[in-house]
Amino acid sequence: MTTIADNLQQVHARIAQSCARAGREPASVALLAVSKTFGTEAVLEAARAGQRAFGENYIQEAIEKMAALRQMGAPTLQWHCIGPVQSNKTRLVAEHFDWMHTVDRLKIAERLSAQRPPHLAPLQVCIQVNVDGGLNKSGVVPEEALALAGAVAALPQLCLRGVMSIPEPAPDHAAQLALHQRARAVFEQIRASGLPGLEHFDTLSLGMTADLDAAIQAGSTMVRVGTGIFGGRTRPAASETPP
Repeated sequence: MTTIADNLQQVHARIAQSCARAGREPASVALLAVSKTFGTEAVLEAARAGQRAFGENYIQEAIEKMAALRQMGAPTLQWHCIGPVQSNKTRLVAEHFDWMHTVDRLKIAERLSAQRPPHLAPLQVCIQVNVDGGLNKSGVVPEEALALAGAVAALPQLCLRGVMSIPEPAPDHAAQLALHQRARAVFEQIRASGLPGLEHFDTLSLGMTADLDAAIQAGSTMVRVGTGIFGGRTRPAASETPP
C-alpha cells in the first residue's frame, strides 16, 4: 500500500520536474499539504515524513486537529487557513493560524488585525484574487487588488505576504497556465507598486494537484496539494458546513 510518506516523495519529485522544465530551482516552490477532512493520524504521518505546513478550509475542525496533534506529541507545525472565512470566524483564525490565504475584503483584514493576540507573531496573509470571474470562487477582482493590498499592508498585526488564487478547473495545460498568469500579473503589479509594508511580499500561492505543473510554470512559489498526498476525500468536514 502506498503511504503518505511515499506520496509526499512523489509530489516533491513532480515539483522538481516541473521546476526543471520551467528553469527554476525546486527550493523556490514550497509545498502546502491540504489536510482538510483528513484525521490527525494522516497529518502526523505526513509530519513524521518531514512535512510541516498544512492547509485547512474548515476552522473548527482545524482547531480541534491542532489541539489533538499537540497532545499526540507532533512536531511544531505551521497552519494555513485556505478557505473563505465569515466575519464571525475571524477571531478563531487570528488566534490559531499562522497564515490566512483568502483575504478579499478590507473588513476581514481589519478584524484579523484587531483580533490577533499581541503575543503572537503577525498573521501572514495573502490577498485572494478571482482571476476568471468564477461565480463559485471568492476573491477580489484583479482591478481592485492593488488598492486592497495597500490597505492590508498598513494594518498592524498582519504581514502581507502575497497573492493567492483558485481559478475554476480548466480543460488543459494551456488554459490552466493562462489563468495562473493572470494571478502572476496581479502579484507583479503589487510587488512593483512601491507600496509601504511590502518588505516580505514574496508568495504566489497557486496550483493544486490537478494544475500544479502549470502553476509552477506561471511562477507559483507555494502549491497546495491534498489529493496527491492524502488520497481522495470520502467525507465532508465533520465540524462545519462547507462555506
